[in-house]
Amino acid sequence: MLIITGQLIATAAVLTNAVVYGTDVSCAVITRSVYRKLDDATVTMSAGWGHYYGDKRMPVVGAGGVITAVLTVLIALVVGQFAAAVAAGISVAALLTWLALYVRIAKPINTQQTAAARSGIIPANARALQDKWDSILKYRVTLQFIALAGLCAALILF
Repeated sequence: MLIITGQLIATAAVLTNAVVYGTDVSCAVITRSVYRKLDDATVTMSAGWGHYYGDKRMPVVGAGGVITAVLTVLIALVVGQFAAAVAAGISVAALLTWLALYVRIAKPINTQQTAAARSGIIPANARALQDKWDSILKYRVTLQFIALAGLCAALILF
């Protein structure tokens, strides 16, 4: 029964982290290119309001993804599925690295862009802020890919 629980938790981890992965991929593949075509004020307003809503709604999904990934590791260890535990552990490491990038680089920019959108005052460094935010997308996408691949492997190995 605990193995089935582990599989269900791993499935939940895949699904929740897939939301974050999809969001990051969409930004990397589509939004980044769109923003390069727009003026600074439009980019700031769009990104700022996007961060306003994203920073309110996405933490539940992100936290759920990390928590279920950690639970996958723990359950795999308890039931003696060590390969699954290693795979899920790699996922947790990738997710924690992603979170560190978010907290150190993306979140402060999100906060500045949100404030600019809410006030209507476009900062002089608007383009530089967006460029810095964009600069870590390749790492965020890669880390989320690693996390999802590890969780899928854990699910198979249970």
